[in-house]
Amino acid sequence: MTPSDRRILLVVHARRDDTVHAAERVLTAVRSAGATPVVSAEDRPELAERLSLDGVATLGVDVSIEDVELAIVLGGDGTILRAAEIVRGGTAPILGINMGHVGFLAEIERDDMDDAVRRVIARDYTVEQRLALAVRVLDADDSVIFETWALNEATVEKASRERMLEVVMEVDGRPLSSFGCDGVVVASPTGSTAYNFSAGGPVIWPTVEAIAVVPLSAHALFARPLVVSPDATVAVEVLERTSGSGILWCDGRRSHELPPGARVVVRRSSRPVRLARLHPAAFTDRLVRKFRLPVAGWRGAAGGVS
Repeated sequence: MTPSDRRILLVVHARRDDTVHAAERVLTAVRSAGATPVVSAEDRPELAERLSLDGVATLGVDVSIEDVELAIVLGGDGTILRAAEIVRGGTAPILGINMGHVGFLAEIERDDMDDAVRRVIARDYTVEQRLALAVRVLDADDSVIFETWALNEATVEKASRERMLEVVMEVDGRPLSSFGCDGVVVASPTGSTAYNFSAGGPVIWPTVEAIAVVPLSAHALFARPLVVSPDATVAVEVLERTSGSGILWCDGRRSHELPPGARVVVRRSSRPVRLARLHPAAFTDRLVRKFRLPVAGWRGAAGGVS
Protein backbone atom coordinates (compact mmCIF):
# COMPACT_ATOMS: atom_id res chain seq x y z
CA MET A 1 0.00 0.00 0.00
CA THR A 2 1.39 3.40 -1.01
CA PRO A 3 1.00 6.41 1.33
CA SER A 4 -1.63 7.89 -0.98
CA ASP A 5 -3.77 4.76 -0.50
CA ARG A 6 -3.90 5.29 3.26
CA ARG A 7 -7.02 7.00 4.61
CA ILE A 8 -7.14 8.23 8.20
CA LEU A 9 -10.39 9.50 9.68
CA LEU A 10 -10.44 12.49 12.01
CA VAL A 11 -13.40 12.85 14.38
CA VAL A 12 -13.50 16.21 16.16
CA HIS A 13 -15.45 18.11 18.77
CA ALA A 14 -15.63 21.04 16.35
CA ARG A 15 -17.09 23.67 18.70
CA ARG A 16 -13.98 24.16 20.83
CA ASP A 17 -11.09 26.37 19.75
CA ASP A 18 -8.36 24.14 21.20
CA THR A 19 -9.80 21.07 19.49
CA VAL A 20 -10.04 22.81 16.11
CA HIS A 21 -6.42 23.98 16.40
CA ALA A 22 -5.39 20.43 17.26
CA ALA A 23 -7.36 19.15 14.26
CA GLU A 24 -5.39 21.48 11.99
CA ARG A 25 -2.12 20.04 13.28
CA VAL A 26 -3.35 16.47 12.75
CA LEU A 27 -4.56 17.21 9.21
CA THR A 28 -1.21 18.79 8.35
CA ALA A 29 0.71 15.78 9.69
CA VAL A 30 -1.46 13.28 7.80
CA ARG A 31 -1.15 15.26 4.54
CA SER A 32 2.63 15.60 5.01
CA ALA A 33 2.91 11.80 5.27
CA GLY A 34 1.17 11.47 1.90
CA ALA A 35 -1.94 9.89 3.40
CA THR A 36 -5.48 11.11 2.84
CA PRO A 37 -7.23 12.70 5.82
CA VAL A 38 -10.97 12.02 6.03
CA VAL A 39 -13.73 13.73 8.00
CA SER A 40 -17.35 12.74 8.45
CA ALA A 41 -20.12 14.54 6.61
CA GLU A 42 -21.42 15.58 10.05
CA ASP A 43 -18.15 17.30 11.05
CA ARG A 44 -17.21 18.84 7.71
CA PRO A 45 -19.49 21.95 7.65
CA GLU A 46 -18.35 23.20 11.08
CA LEU A 47 -14.69 22.44 10.41
CA ALA A 48 -14.83 24.11 6.98
CA GLU A 49 -15.89 27.34 8.67
CA ARG A 50 -12.71 27.42 10.74
CA LEU A 51 -9.90 25.77 8.75
CA SER A 52 -8.93 24.69 5.26
CA LEU A 53 -10.13 21.27 4.19
CA ASP A 54 -8.28 21.17 0.87
CA GLY A 55 -7.31 17.59 0.13
CA VAL A 56 -9.56 16.27 2.91
CA ALA A 57 -12.01 13.56 1.82
CA THR A 58 -15.55 13.14 3.11
CA LEU A 59 -16.60 9.83 4.61
CA GLY A 60 -19.45 8.21 2.73
CA VAL A 61 -18.91 10.48 -0.28
CA ASP A 62 -15.26 10.11 -1.31
CA VAL A 63 -14.26 7.25 0.99
CA SER A 64 -16.19 4.29 2.40
CA ILE A 65 -15.76 3.26 6.02
CA GLU A 66 -14.27 -0.06 4.90
CA ASP A 67 -11.31 1.83 3.40
CA VAL A 68 -10.46 3.79 6.56
CA GLU A 69 -7.28 2.57 8.25
CA LEU A 70 -7.70 4.26 11.63
CA ALA A 71 -9.76 6.97 13.32
CA ILE A 72 -8.07 9.71 15.35
CA VAL A 73 -10.52 11.25 17.80
CA LEU A 74 -10.05 14.69 19.36
CA GLY A 75 -12.40 15.24 22.28
CA GLY A 76 -13.71 13.59 25.40
CA ASP A 77 -15.51 10.32 25.96
CA GLY A 78 -18.64 11.57 24.20
CA THR A 79 -16.69 12.25 21.01
CA ILE A 80 -15.04 8.83 21.23
CA LEU A 81 -18.47 7.18 21.56
CA ARG A 82 -19.60 9.12 18.49
CA ALA A 83 -16.51 7.91 16.62
CA ALA A 84 -17.29 4.31 17.60
CA GLU A 85 -20.71 4.81 16.04
CA ILE A 86 -19.20 6.26 12.84
CA VAL A 87 -16.68 3.44 12.30
CA ARG A 88 -19.09 0.66 13.30
CA GLY A 89 -19.45 -0.58 9.73
CA GLY A 90 -15.70 -1.05 9.20
CA THR A 91 -12.62 -2.38 10.97
CA ALA A 92 -10.78 0.87 11.74
CA PRO A 93 -9.48 1.07 15.33
CA ILE A 94 -10.03 4.27 17.31
CA LEU A 95 -7.24 6.35 18.85
CA GLY A 96 -8.64 8.80 21.39
CA ILE A 97 -6.74 11.99 22.23
CA ASN A 98 -8.31 13.51 25.33
CA MET A 99 -9.31 17.14 24.90
CA GLY A 100 -11.93 16.97 27.65
CA HIS A 101 -11.85 16.36 31.39
CA VAL A 102 -11.71 12.72 32.50
CA GLY A 103 -11.50 11.20 29.02
CA PHE A 104 -11.45 7.65 30.33
CA LEU A 105 -11.64 6.06 26.88
CA ALA A 106 -8.84 8.21 25.46
CA GLU A 107 -5.42 6.69 24.99
CA ILE A 108 -3.36 9.85 25.51
CA GLU A 109 -3.59 13.45 26.64
CA ARG A 110 -3.34 16.45 24.32
CA ASP A 111 0.31 17.17 25.28
CA ASP A 112 1.37 13.92 23.58
CA MET A 113 -0.64 14.50 20.41
CA ASP A 114 2.21 15.14 17.95
CA ASP A 115 4.05 11.98 18.97
CA ALA A 116 0.81 10.02 18.77
CA VAL A 117 0.15 11.13 15.20
CA ARG A 118 3.74 10.28 14.24
CA ARG A 119 3.28 6.77 15.62
CA VAL A 120 -0.05 6.36 13.83
CA ILE A 121 1.64 7.26 10.55
CA ALA A 122 4.36 4.71 11.33
CA ARG A 123 1.72 2.12 12.31
CA ASP A 124 3.42 1.88 15.69
CA TYR A 125 0.42 0.87 17.77
CA THR A 126 -1.46 -2.21 18.94
CA VAL A 127 -5.18 -2.90 18.73
CA GLU A 128 -7.27 -3.85 21.75
CA GLN A 129 -10.69 -5.40 21.22
CA ARG A 130 -13.44 -4.37 23.62
CA LEU A 131 -16.64 -6.32 24.22
CA ALA A 132 -19.69 -4.53 22.84
CA LEU A 133 -23.38 -5.18 23.49
CA ALA A 134 -26.07 -6.15 21.00
CA VAL A 135 -29.47 -4.75 21.99
CA ARG A 136 -32.97 -5.66 20.81
CA VAL A 137 -36.37 -4.32 21.77
CA LEU A 138 -39.40 -6.61 21.41
CA ASP A 139 -43.01 -5.57 21.73
CA ALA A 140 -45.71 -7.42 23.69
CA ASP A 141 -46.10 -9.82 20.73
CA ASP A 142 -42.36 -10.63 20.75
CA SER A 143 -41.77 -8.86 17.44
CA VAL A 144 -38.43 -7.06 17.13
CA ILE A 145 -39.20 -3.35 16.84
CA PHE A 146 -35.72 -1.87 17.37
CA GLU A 147 -32.11 -3.07 17.17
CA THR A 148 -28.90 -1.29 18.08
CA TRP A 149 -25.63 -1.79 19.96
CA ALA A 150 -23.62 -0.20 22.76
CA LEU A 151 -19.98 0.13 23.74
CA ASN A 152 -20.62 1.39 27.28
CA GLU A 153 -24.14 0.44 28.34
CA ALA A 154 -27.76 -0.12 27.51
CA THR A 155 -30.03 1.53 30.06
CA VAL A 156 -33.74 1.03 30.59
CA GLU A 157 -35.04 4.16 32.33
CA LYS A 158 -38.36 5.62 33.36
CA ALA A 159 -39.61 8.21 30.89
CA SER A 160 -41.42 10.36 33.47
CA ARG A 161 -39.60 11.76 36.46
CA GLU A 162 -42.58 11.40 38.78
CA ARG A 163 -43.44 7.79 37.86
CA MET A 164 -41.70 4.57 38.84
CA LEU A 165 -40.91 1.87 36.31
CA GLU A 166 -42.12 -1.67 37.10
CA VAL A 167 -39.77 -4.24 35.57
CA VAL A 168 -38.83 -7.90 35.76
CA MET A 169 -35.23 -8.97 35.14
CA GLU A 170 -34.22 -12.18 33.42
CA VAL A 171 -30.85 -13.89 32.95
CA ASP A 172 -30.41 -16.70 30.40
CA GLY A 173 -34.11 -17.23 29.97
CA ARG A 174 -34.90 -17.49 33.70
CA PRO A 175 -36.70 -14.76 35.72
CA LEU A 176 -34.61 -13.28 38.51
CA SER A 177 -36.68 -10.60 40.23
CA SER A 178 -39.30 -7.92 39.65
CA PHE A 179 -39.38 -4.50 41.30
CA GLY A 180 -40.16 -0.85 40.92
CA CYS A 181 -37.16 1.30 40.04
CA ASP A 182 -35.79 4.28 38.15
CA GLY A 183 -34.20 1.91 35.65
CA VAL A 184 -31.64 -0.81 35.00
CA VAL A 185 -28.12 -0.42 33.57
CA VAL A 186 -26.59 -3.26 31.58
CA ALA A 187 -22.91 -2.43 31.06
CA SER A 188 -19.83 -3.80 29.34
CA PRO A 189 -16.39 -3.77 31.02
CA THR A 190 -15.63 -0.59 29.08
CA GLY A 191 -18.81 0.98 30.41
CA SER A 192 -18.14 -0.13 33.98
CA THR A 193 -16.41 3.22 34.62
CA ALA A 194 -19.27 5.23 33.08
CA TYR A 195 -22.98 5.17 34.08
CA ASN A 196 -22.46 1.82 35.85
CA PHE A 197 -19.79 3.41 38.06
CA SER A 198 -22.01 6.37 38.96
CA ALA A 199 -24.85 3.98 39.85
CA GLY A 200 -22.66 2.03 42.29
CA GLY A 201 -21.83 -0.86 40.00
CA PRO A 202 -18.49 -2.70 39.99
CA VAL A 203 -15.42 -1.57 38.07
CA ILE A 204 -14.50 -4.38 35.67
CA TRP A 205 -10.97 -4.67 34.27
CA PRO A 206 -11.06 -4.63 30.41
CA THR A 207 -9.34 -8.03 30.31
CA VAL A 208 -12.27 -9.54 32.24
CA GLU A 209 -15.04 -10.45 29.84
CA ALA A 210 -18.29 -9.98 31.71
CA ILE A 211 -21.53 -8.02 31.72
CA ALA A 212 -22.66 -5.90 34.69
CA VAL A 213 -26.34 -5.41 35.61
CA VAL A 214 -27.19 -2.58 38.02
CA PRO A 215 -30.72 -1.65 39.16
CA LEU A 216 -31.27 2.09 39.68
CA SER A 217 -33.00 3.12 42.91
CA ALA A 218 -34.88 -0.17 43.11
CA HIS A 219 -37.59 -0.74 45.71
CA ALA A 220 -36.55 -4.30 46.54
CA LEU A 221 -34.44 -6.20 49.05
CA PHE A 222 -32.64 -8.12 46.31
CA ALA A 223 -31.55 -5.43 43.87
CA ARG A 224 -27.78 -5.66 44.02
CA PRO A 225 -25.33 -5.13 41.17
CA LEU A 226 -24.71 -8.38 39.29
CA VAL A 227 -21.77 -9.58 37.19
CA VAL A 228 -22.79 -12.25 34.70
CA SER A 229 -21.06 -14.28 32.02
CA PRO A 230 -20.11 -12.48 28.78
CA ASP A 231 -22.19 -15.10 27.00
CA ALA A 232 -25.26 -14.52 29.16
CA THR A 233 -28.44 -12.98 27.80
CA VAL A 234 -29.95 -10.30 30.02
CA ALA A 235 -33.54 -9.19 29.50
CA VAL A 236 -35.51 -6.39 31.16
CA GLU A 237 -39.27 -6.36 30.67
CA VAL A 238 -41.41 -3.29 31.33
CA LEU A 239 -44.41 -4.86 33.05
CA GLU A 240 -47.91 -4.21 31.79
CA ARG A 241 -48.89 -2.99 35.25
CA THR A 242 -46.36 -0.14 35.21
CA SER A 243 -47.92 3.29 35.57
CA GLY A 244 -45.68 4.93 32.99
CA SER A 245 -43.61 4.20 29.92
CA GLY A 246 -39.86 3.69 29.78
CA ILE A 247 -37.07 4.59 27.42
CA LEU A 248 -33.99 2.71 26.25
CA TRP A 249 -30.71 4.62 25.97
CA CYS A 250 -27.54 3.12 24.46
CA ASP A 251 -24.32 5.02 25.20
CA GLY A 252 -26.48 8.11 25.73
CA ARG A 253 -26.70 8.43 21.94
CA ARG A 254 -29.37 6.07 20.61
CA SER A 255 -32.81 5.77 22.20
CA HIS A 256 -36.18 4.08 21.79
CA GLU A 257 -39.43 4.47 23.72
CA LEU A 258 -40.58 1.47 25.73
CA PRO A 259 -44.35 1.08 26.21
CA PRO A 260 -45.71 -1.29 28.87
CA GLY A 261 -45.04 -4.86 27.75
CA ALA A 262 -41.81 -4.01 25.94
CA ARG A 263 -38.84 -6.32 26.41
CA VAL A 264 -35.19 -5.27 26.09
CA VAL A 265 -32.74 -8.09 25.37
CA VAL A 266 -29.01 -7.48 25.78
CA ARG A 267 -26.23 -9.88 24.88
CA ARG A 268 -22.65 -9.80 23.71
CA SER A 269 -22.24 -8.40 20.20
CA SER A 270 -20.43 -10.51 17.64
CA ARG A 271 -18.52 -7.37 16.63
CA PRO A 272 -16.20 -5.87 19.26
CA VAL A 273 -15.00 -2.26 19.24
CA ARG A 274 -11.33 -1.85 18.32
CA LEU A 275 -9.20 0.66 20.25
CA ALA A 276 -5.70 1.66 19.16
CA ARG A 277 -3.18 1.59 22.00
CA LEU A 278 0.22 3.30 22.09
CA HIS A 279 1.20 2.50 25.67
CA PRO A 280 0.64 -0.90 27.34
CA ALA A 281 -0.18 0.77 30.66
CA ALA A 282 -1.82 -1.22 33.46
CA PHE A 283 -5.53 -0.53 33.90
CA THR A 284 -4.81 0.12 37.58
CA ASP A 285 -2.61 3.05 36.58
CA ARG A 286 -5.35 4.38 34.34
CA LEU A 287 -7.83 4.29 37.24
CA VAL A 288 -5.39 6.09 39.52
CA ARG A 289 -4.62 8.75 36.91
CA LYS A 290 -8.14 9.42 35.68
CA PHE A 291 -9.83 9.44 39.10
CA ARG A 292 -6.81 10.94 40.91
CA LEU A 293 -6.85 8.19 43.49
CA PRO A 294 -4.60 8.57 46.55
CA VAL A 295 -1.70 6.11 46.46
CA ALA A 296 0.81 7.93 48.68
CA GLY A 297 2.56 5.55 51.07
CA TRP A 298 2.56 2.56 48.70
CA ARG A 299 5.63 0.41 49.42
CA GLY A 300 5.44 -1.95 46.46
CA ALA A 301 8.37 -2.33 44.07
CA ALA A 302 8.00 -0.38 40.84
CA GLY A 303 7.69 -2.69 37.84
CA GLY A 304 7.03 -5.77 39.91
CA VAL A 305 4.47 -7.49 42.08
CA SER A 306 5.17 -7.12 45.77
